[in-house]
Amino acid sequence: MTTTPTRLPLVSLSLGYFLVMLDVTVVTVAVPDIGASLHAGPTALQWCVDGYSTVFAGLLLLGGGLGDRFGHRRVFLWGLGVFTAASAACGLATTAGALVAGRLAQGAGAAFLVPASLALLRAAHPDRAARARAVAVWGAVASIAFGAGPVVGGLLVAGLDWRAVFWLNLPVGGLTMFLIHHHIPDSRGLSGPEAPRLDPAGQVLGVVGLVALAGALNEAGTAGWSAPPVWAAAGTGVVALAAFAVVEHRLEAGTAASPSGRRPLLPPSLFRRKAFSATAAVGFLISFGYYGMLFLSTLYFRQERGYDALETGLALLPSVCMGLVAAPLLSRVTARTGPYVPMAAGLFLGAAGFLGWLVAGPGVPYPALLFALAATGLGQTTTALAATAAVIEAAPADGTGVATAVFNVARQVGSAAGVALFGTVTTAAGGLTAGLRVSAVLAAAAFLTGGVLAMALLLEVRRRRLLSRASADGNLSAIGC
Repeated sequence: MTTTPTRLPLVSLSLGYFLVMLDVTVVTVAVPDIGASLHAGPTALQWCVDGYSTVFAGLLLLGGGLGDRFGHRRVFLWGLGVFTAASAACGLATTAGALVAGRLAQGAGAAFLVPASLALLRAAHPDRAARARAVAVWGAVASIAFGAGPVVGGLLVAGLDWRAVFWLNLPVGGLTMFLIHHHIPDSRGLSGPEAPRLDPAGQVLGVVGLVALAGALNEAGTAGWSAPPVWAAAGTGVVALAAFAVVEHRLEAGTAASPSGRRPLLPPSLFRRKAFSATAAVGFLISFGYYGMLFLSTLYFRQERGYDALETGLALLPSVCMGLVAAPLLSRVTARTGPYVPMAAGLFLGAAGFLGWLVAGPGVPYPALLFALAATGLGQTTTALAATAAVIEAAPADGTGVATAVFNVARQVGSAAGVALFGTVTTAAGGLTAGLRVSAVLAAAAFLTGGVLAMALLLEVRRRRLLSRASADGNLSAIGC
């Protein structure tokens, strides 16, 4: 009984992230039924799936900045409220346009919820060992939700109706709101007369740039890289993000001279923290490799092996549910070694697992693929959880929301880029199996690159510790003399 109050904040924050990750995959198996019920065309169905992740990626930075400014608990509840209401709108939709609009609104709510969730997690667990355990549980719940999405969606569609995949969010969202209200303390943020003013230009440019870039990557996966809409969206994204960088640099310089001036949404100085910038790069690389291969492996089981949606979801479980294994391992290891040892180990394990896909073929027995599935799933989940803990540690106390938002943006963009690029590689290779093998090598290279970055961070941390100990010993010797 005495441990319950300390666990309820973690439960409530984990439930919120559970909803966000579940809705990434739960809708995919319902797409055929949605198309038949609402007479939706291919474009509408694509935006029903991809629009959620596009808006989610585009608004993450804004969500993190609002949390730092107005308080993370308040923004978490805003996001959860929008997400739950949008889920109800999706369940009531009678046209494809209404359903797509609801999915876009779900993505907006998720973008506010996720950075606030991590910031609240840091505030609730100031001790590093306790925080490592909390992040492991938080991430494991998300991993389970992501992996269970196709199975849960298949069961709901088969037993009830496609609308049930959205109605499921209402009771879980309501329970999460209740727990947050009663077990997460209010946070004031930076509001007040002494708080710096907001950055409207940066907010607009950041949203436009990230939405355009994510949309271009999502569209490239189906329309191809040479399609005019892809080029237009990518060009818009690059120009907007370049202008965003200029605005943020000028605002940070101005804030240094006048602290009461406008505060940049994303201070460029954040990237001068080696631990932060390298970990954000690792976030991009793991999502690029893992989710790009997850996309192809799903097609492999459906098209090459003839599995239906539910069978495919079950076949992928050894990979997507590795959070159950990674969480208890990570909570013990990270508390003793810090996040960089498990991060490097997960990246090298994942690289080896991707090379296991080289044996894939139409007639290969399923057990021969278990190493590839389990190693990539365990490697990705371990790395993602360790990297999340590292980002929280590297973030400034008053910028946790923005820092974690940048990390999640890197992961979302990496996922979209991996799906788009690996789809193009498969088309160029002339066959799914050939494309799967080439993409597996690219994914392994991405994880190996991340492993090198993680090892560099680990060596840097150890070097600083040695210097700190040498300095302390020198001071003690001076005192003794």
